Order: sequence, then C-alpha cells, then structure tokens
Amino acid sequence: MNNNKKQGVLLVNLGTPDEPTAPAVKRFLSQFLHDKRVVDTSRWLWCPILHGIILPIRSPKVAKLYQSVWMDEGSPLMVYSQRQAAKLADKLDIPVALGMSYGNPSILSALQSLMEQGVQEVVVLPLYPQYSSTTTAAVSDALTLAFKQMAEIPAYRFIRDYHDHPLYIKALAESVRRSWQEKGQADYLICSYHGIPKRYADNGDIYPLHCQRTTQLLQQELGLRDDQIGMTYQSRFGREEWLQPYTDKTIEALPSKGIKSLDIMTPAFAADCLETLEEISEEVQHLFKQNGGEQFTFIPCLNDDDLHIEMMVDLLKQN
Repeated sequence: MNNNKKQGVLLVNLGTPDEPTAPAVKRFLSQFLHDKRVVDTSRWLWCPILHGIILPIRSPKVAKLYQSVWMDEGSPLMVYSQRQAAKLADKLDIPVALGMSYGNPSILSALQSLMEQGVQEVVVLPLYPQYSSTTTAAVSDALTLAFKQMAEIPAYRFIRDYHDHPLYIKALAESVRRSWQEKGQADYLICSYHGIPKRYADNGDIYPLHCQRTTQLLQQELGLRDDQIGMTYQSRFGREEWLQPYTDKTIEALPSKGIKSLDIMTPAFAADCLETLEEISEEVQHLFKQNGGEQFTFIPCLNDDDLHIEMMVDLLKQN
C-alpha cells in the first residue's frame, strides 16, 4: 500500500438482526439465506420454501433465542464487533469502520464512512479466521456490489484468512489456559467450528483444511495428547450431509466413553453470538449433562480480548 495515501480499515462480520423480534429476524434471515454463497439451491426451488415455510416458522423461534442472549447494548455479535473496531482504531490511530455482510451497518455504509474521513486505501479484514466460500467469499461479493454503487472506490487489500497466524493461535491458547486456571482442566477439549454442507468441501471449499490446521496448531501450543482434544462441526441446517463429526452427536456420546468433564470453544467465531452463547453454551451443555456428563465449561470467543486485538493489529500492519 502507498503510505502517502490516507489508510483505513474495514472490519466485516456476518451480521445480526437489528432487534430480537420476529420481524427483524425475518428481515435478517431473508437477506442471509438469499445469498447463493450460503444456499446454492435453484432459486425456483429455494425461494418458495424459504418464504413459504422457513421464514414464517423459524423467525419467531429464532427471535426468542436472540432474546435469551441479547445484551443491554444490543446483539452480542454487534457489541463485541463494535468494541473490536474501537480498540483497533485506538491502537492503529487510523479510521476503522465496521460493516456486515447482512443487515446493518452495511458494507456500503462502512465504506462511505471511511471515504468521508478522507481514506483513499482500505484494508478489508473479514472476521473469519478460516476461509470459506460461504463467508469470506461472500464478503468479497458484497464488497463488489458496494463498489458498483460508488462513484469513486478506494484502493484496497483483502485479508483472506488468518487460521494459522501465530498470534491467533497464541490468543486461543491463552483463553484456554485462563479457563483452566479459573475452573480446572477438563478431561477433553472440543473445538467446535461452524459447519458447511459436505458438498461444498467436495467441490473445493478449503474450509475444513483450515479448521484442521487451526486445531492442530492449538493442540501443539497447549501440549495436548490426541486423546485430550478433538474438533467438530455445529449449526447444521436442512437434510443434506454437512461436515462431520457433528458437535451435538459427538457430545451425546462422550460421557459413555468416560469423558465426564468437557471444555468447549468455538475458534471459527471472532465474536460471541447466537451460535456460541445459545447453541453451544446452553443447548450443547444440556445434551452433555443429559447423557451423563458432569462438568461443562464453555470458553468464550476471543471477542475484544487484548491478545485478539494485538493479533489484528499485527495482521493489519502486515497489509
């Protein structure tokens, strides 16, 4: 990048409903599930199912789940992402804007905010450590759409992934060690990653390779044996096969194998959200204890932890 030009940072995450209500959730899910990167089914087939069945049935249910995790300042994903952006701006002393692939604030509004501050070159950091066409590539698509609506576009660099960045692995490891200091080390540590349909990986999506590498590096950093750590995939949707092993099925079986205490973390998520705070911390914990598990510890996402911010600063300075 040309250091003579004013630089800025565009942080991007997936997005969240504006409020924990059925109409807001419906708007958000409609935009999210219309993206062909997320659901590649024929529109002729998918749209009637989405609007006729999925949105009317799921929106009220999902709204109730959001209500259970909503913070005083808003959606957890939004709150933590805003804190990350504020800390980064303070550390880097350059403009940092937050945009979401779906919902508000949009990527277009974030870019316009940077341009209004005189930014001429932007480093785009999607908050997805492991690359996937369903997330990282979707950010690239949204960026292109935003550029189409701008008379002047900035020069930009796009950070594709950071699944094996040494400071990212260090930050993950420190979060585990902190948990061990506070609550003791469990029999087993699971790294639960957001799933994608297996067909996507069969067609070339490298996401599972990145997840495996992150887990391998974390295992090395923590000095764990193979029988002390594992990885699974959560949040599957629909009837087709997704990446395995599935988090819920794995959790159900662990107590019968003698694992009575469990630590679980979600390294694919840069900020806590519905999928971590409700699905993992609540639903999966219930499954584990229902099947004979005794001690369950959810290790939060890195959020605005200082080591996480330090990693982002290093990543951005490299770019």
